[in-house]
Amino acid sequence: MKPPSFGYHRPDTVADALAVLAESGPDAKVLAGGQSLIPLLNMRLAAPKVLVDINRLGAELDCIDVDEQAVRVGALVRHTRLTRPEASAGAVGGAGLSLLAEATRCVAHPTIRNRGTTVGSLVHADPAAELPAVLVLSGGSVELASVTGARSVPAAEFFVGPLESALAPGELAVAARFPTPPPRSGTAFVEISRRAGDYALAGVALQVALGDDGLIASARATYLSVGATPVLVDLTDAVSGSTVDWSAAGALAQSHVDPEDDIHATAAYRSHLVGVLTRRAGELALSRAREAIDAQ
Repeated sequence: MKPPSFGYHRPDTVADALAVLAESGPDAKVLAGGQSLIPLLNMRLAAPKVLVDINRLGAELDCIDVDEQAVRVGALVRHTRLTRPEASAGAVGGAGLSLLAEATRCVAHPTIRNRGTTVGSLVHADPAAELPAVLVLSGGSVELASVTGARSVPAAEFFVGPLESALAPGELAVAARFPTPPPRSGTAFVEISRRAGDYALAGVALQVALGDDGLIASARATYLSVGATPVLVDLTDAVSGSTVDWSAAGALAQSHVDPEDDIHATAAYRSHLVGVLTRRAGELALSRAREAIDAQ
């Protein structure tokens, strides 16, 4: 299939891109990696009158900035940059956010990761995508810019519904900010799909933080493919204390998700996976938290 006709702009600066977006309003779409947008255009599920290609804006948007508080990922950073060993050990692992690299390795196939962008995946707001779940779990945010100014939208408010975000007409998502986990913590990302690279039937991003006594002080998880948006669940009450019962945590998570039947899996099976994956991710995150403490 072929997309409907559209106007095409390829600005040289962010300011130029914002000017085009302001003029075009809701009739414009932004092209970065195009791994989600191009299929939608070809299937005519999206029909913008204007396409704004931002791939010349690498000097401003192709950046990973790291400090002790967060990893900031620019709008033209390709998935693959966050999966390379040097990224995991440096920009991601060094900032305590190896979860971002671990989840990104689960995104589709290498060819798609080579072209697709982290911020583009967030704006696409697919409830089956990995990176929205990581952003919600970390308490991150998306930075939006327009000709009238800039704003930062917390992850809890950014994902509005399936394939729907808080991005307004005339705005460009310029970066995403992933805060680092607290000290004495461990993270894990686990998902199940029918085939490698397929959308997950269910997945979980989980974070555990230990207290000075070595016991779990907090445990939180975000689930994908089991709701209209990423589902955040506080698991602390189920796993605090001297005896850790991740099965109980899984049961708690199951009570918070609302999966639906589709051609790939029933709602009951997805709910079952939530319990199984909570146990797997929880045990792995707890082990990593203890290893981090031992390494100090």
